[in-house]
Amino acid sequence: MSNQPFKFKHFSIDQDRCAMKIGTDGVLLGAWSSLEHNPDSILDIGTGTGLISLMLAQRSNAQLIDALEIEENAYEQSVENFEKSDWGDRLFCYHAAFDEFVEEMQDEEKYELIISNPPFFSEDYKTGNENRDQARFAEALPLTELIEGASLLLSETGRLDMIIPFSEESNALNIGKNHGLFPCKITRVKGTDSAPIKRSLISFSFSETEPEIDELVLEISRHNYTEEFKALVKDFYLKL
Repeated sequence: MSNQPFKFKHFSIDQDRCAMKIGTDGVLLGAWSSLEHNPDSILDIGTGTGLISLMLAQRSNAQLIDALEIEENAYEQSVENFEKSDWGDRLFCYHAAFDEFVEEMQDEEKYELIISNPPFFSEDYKTGNENRDQARFAEALPLTELIEGASLLLSETGRLDMIIPFSEESNALNIGKNHGLFPCKITRVKGTDSAPIKRSLISFSFSETEPEIDELVLEISRHNYTEEFKALVKDFYLKL
């Protein structure tokens, strides 16, 4: 089933050639990311299927939405997903490693929003599927490299938004601080009210302020979603 196109309300995503399929993390980040500062230029690091870029194209008027993907099959598929969407003229995908991209682009015009659902399985375990391992394992893009690189590409008033395991939150905040980036909003995500916190959604900026911190619970029970979660993703999921 996961190789079938994933249909959202305003776009459809083919994912048969992508190691990482559509998941809740990406949808959460694409819906949660604040556009209050009206970014006109966006960079999606590790775009995979192109999901987050497409969500931001739907939500914003940004004229430049660049995506970056190192894995060749995912890169090709994201390009196809962009081209068949209503926003193909605003979406562009680069096939490159992040360090190469930073080296090439850091002296160019800065991005007003940088967003990433980064690989985070840093354990020694490997699946044996090289593409999937590259998509899921943190050594492909360490958190330090991601945050440092983003700090070089971000405009003075820009935001860096990401979703990471809650266990990595304090690490990410420390790395951000080392590069002049501070949290302005943190949302901690739980599967159910009684479950432990699983993910952290973090929005960084160069301004050091007291961050807004809240919590998001996804389900009351299996497939019985909370009103907060439904409100967040209602513009995307067909059945919500």
